[in-house]
Amino acid sequence: MGTIERMPEKITLIKDRKNMKKIILFILISICFSSGPTFAEDQKLSMLPRYFPEKLTAMITPLAAYLSKETGISFKPILTDNFASYEATLLKGQVAIGYENPLIYVNVSDSHEVIATAVKGDGGNKFRGIIITRPDSDISTISALKGKNVMIVGKTSAGGFLSQKLSLKEHNLDVENDCILSIAADNRQENVIISVSIGDVDAGFIRESALHKADQYIMPGSVKSISETAWLPNWALSVDRSMPQQQKETIQKAILKLDKDSAVLKAMELKSFTTASDSDYDILRTMQQ
Repeated sequence: MGTIERMPEKITLIKDRKNMKKIILFILISICFSSGPTFAEDQKLSMLPRYFPEKLTAMITPLAAYLSKETGISFKPILTDNFASYEATLLKGQVAIGYENPLIYVNVSDSHEVIATAVKGDGGNKFRGIIITRPDSDISTISALKGKNVMIVGKTSAGGFLSQKLSLKEHNLDVENDCILSIAADNRQENVIISVSIGDVDAGFIRESALHKADQYIMPGSVKSISETAWLPNWALSVDRSMPQQQKETIQKAILKLDKDSAVLKAMELKSFTTASDSDYDILRTMQQ
């Protein structure tokens, strides 16, 4: 009789042990999965919108697909409307990986950290702007820009404003006081070229590599370059500073091992990426002081 009375207690004890084993197993599994990097799904990747959306999409979609495959992290390419909105998304922590000009990088460097610099053309890990006019223009030198209507990509554009600003300064011109400036719609390089080609402005500031980006929209031979301008450190590939270090290193390794003939680099019109550090962009910080 006494034995029968103890049976419920033994059954409860067995159940408790089974439950305890389940709890321990769950804890062990959780530890195993949390011991490595935790990769959030659908992290966002974006690029400073210096071109039309169709071209931007074609440029960064292969990169997002490549990094998703190489790192095991799902990256989703997104676009912003203009330079200001791009900068804001990075500062708010809404973009995991960004690709931006050096001036924008400096502006967002409290939130983003450069892990690689673009290598492109003759300049390698540096680039520069140019000044364009119509072939029949009376502007043939930098000094001749004084008092002229000039369209720029935007005041946060490195190749479409800052590079030219530095060169004008060397010719004793203050671009913001000595020229009549207008800003391209949506900060598009193409819009500067188009405006120059149809005579809306006397001259335009664009990145050197963008000279032929609007060829399909303008009459052949309707713009020309009159001068190259100052060299700047090339575009930065940056990651959110809050990202786990192991994740940053995984992404950087994947970026640096890209083959020169890869679809990713061809889409981005680059030769390669090379290692970079935040201090590489200090020259931009000095210019802003």
